[in-house]
Amino acid sequence: MNFIIKTFSELSTSELYQILQLRAAVFVVEQNCVYQDIDFKDQKALHIFAYKENEIIAYSRIFKPGDYFSNASIGRVVIKKSERNFGYGHLLMSASIKAIKSKFNLNTITISAQQYLTNFYESHLFKQVGESYLEDGIPHIKMIREKDA
Repeated sequence: MNFIIKTFSELSTSELYQILQLRAAVFVVEQNCVYQDIDFKDQKALHIFAYKENEIIAYSRIFKPGDYFSNASIGRVVIKKSERNFGYGHLLMSASIKAIKSKFNLNTITISAQQYLTNFYESHLFKQVGESYLEDGIPHIKMIREKDA
């Protein structure tokens, strides 16, 4: 799977439309969560995504320190529902971590993870920090990845 990394201004209108459609399909419709996905943070982010048969099926956005958390961060990690269970989520996280290292020269990464995905993120060396909390009505946990094992 080949991942593309672009700034907001480099995204084509078609790419942006597909990204927003994927995020809405999963985070709003599938998870039945009404929340403000368009948060004016996309303009600060680097967007990481991959296509399968001309359709974006994997996406995340990364931030340098201070743009979301005090550390670099990864967010909006999403795989199209029909494309799950093929390992694409792991490939996406690896690409996102690699992008933070190459673009920002950093190792420490903070995420706000949906709590049911804790084991997934732990497999990428993230560790839970603090107690769970509700974000948009969904249980989340702050997790930090400090360095490679």
